Amino acid sequence: MPFQTQVTTQPAPAVAGDFASHNPAAVFPAAEGALVAASGGCTVGAFGWVQADGTSVANTPPTSTATAPDGFVHRSLTGQISSFAQEASLTIPQGFPVTLFTAGDFWATTATAATPGQAIFAATADGTLSTASAGSTVAGAVQTRFVAASTAAAGELVKLSTWNHAA
Repeated sequence: MPFQTQVTTQPAPAVAGDFASHNPAAVFPAAEGALVAASGGCTVGAFGWVQADGTSVANTPPTSTATAPDGFVHRSLTGQISSFAQEASLTIPQGFPVTLFTAGDFWATTATAATPGQAIFAATADGTLSTASAGSTVAGAVQTRFVAASTAAAGELVKLSTWNHAA
């Protein structure tokens, strides 16, 4: 572990992929142990798509046709530190279980600034999220059923929800 380079006055509210509330949540319908990380792993705190085999989950759609993601990859503590010098990891290794949530409140890092009520978009290249006004489009991304439920600057944690807290 390298020498500490940053000191903050307040702890972070969460880690990407954590639950943001105790509101109702729903998971992608799959049999017990049916969903596992695809080849190359699956990133926590991003959106995931069930691949053509029906069991593996990746942070990219299974075809070139951009479809909405099947769910949000929750942080179930299945990420593994696989490199000797690596300090942390949000990657679920290939073959490890993945839980996809289709509804609920979660924390995730946004690539763009967010304000409550904005639509959440999933990048088809890696499942990362960005925000924009509902009904608009984001290049290389598809709109999800989630909305921003907190304010965040680009690169910060935002609370995303299927419950529109801004309404």
